[in-house]
Amino acid sequence: MPKELRSDRRDDIFKEYVIARVEKSGEKFEILVKPEAVQKVRDGKDVDLLKELAIDEIFKDAHKGSKASEDKMAEFFGTTEPLAVAKQIIQRGEIQLTTEQRRQMLEAKRKQIVQYIAANAINPQTSTPHPPQRIENAMEEAKVHVDPFKSIEEQVKEVLDALRPLIPIRFEKVRIAVKLSAEDSAKAYGDIKSFGTIVKEEWSSTGAWIGLVEMPAGMQTEFLERLNAKTKGNVETRILKADQRV
Repeated sequence: MPKELRSDRRDDIFKEYVIARVEKSGEKFEILVKPEAVQKVRDGKDVDLLKELAIDEIFKDAHKGSKASEDKMAEFFGTTEPLAVAKQIIQRGEIQLTTEQRRQMLEAKRKQIVQYIAANAINPQTSTPHPPQRIENAMEEAKVHVDPFKSIEEQVKEVLDALRPLIPIRFEKVRIAVKLSAEDSAKAYGDIKSFGTIVKEEWSSTGAWIGLVEMPAGMQTEFLERLNAKTKGNVETRILKADQRV
């Protein structure tokens, strides 16, 4: 059943949703969509658009609530089915953000990029991770531009290029050899899997678990701290040579 856009909620709706717009031959086609859904659609992910739209309606002017011409819609989009048209508008259109919406989205995306780099990168001079605050400070100094509608992966290389003149940094993976008692391995196995990929594992004749775990280099400190906490220090680890990725 189509949603209805209640006039008494209109101000709240324009805080929660953004306008996505396509303009063709002087005709405007607009929808009201949740901002977080835009990137998902553009990344090709499955999205239930009916849940992400304020109303399953295509507008000529969303602020006025005036509907778009169905004849023009069929001509330009090949269909008048609202969800099919909405998907095309999100994929190809311009996203209209309020100043506050843009600020919130930029802040959230910046934090995601910082956390991603902190988890995957190290200082090659010390082979230790960079603290998130150092990465964030370097991004500010380098005046890094963040796009709220581009994925983290699309932006990371550009961000790293901007940071390298300021801090020594590169992406690496490390392999960590781990030896745990049978009792501790039962408690810590789930944590080990959550940090990386278990490349090799075996059980010794004494029941000890011996494994080789590969993970982003930036996560090694947290990984070792987690193992030590879970086993009360009853763990043997050895960091092997890093596998450079970038």
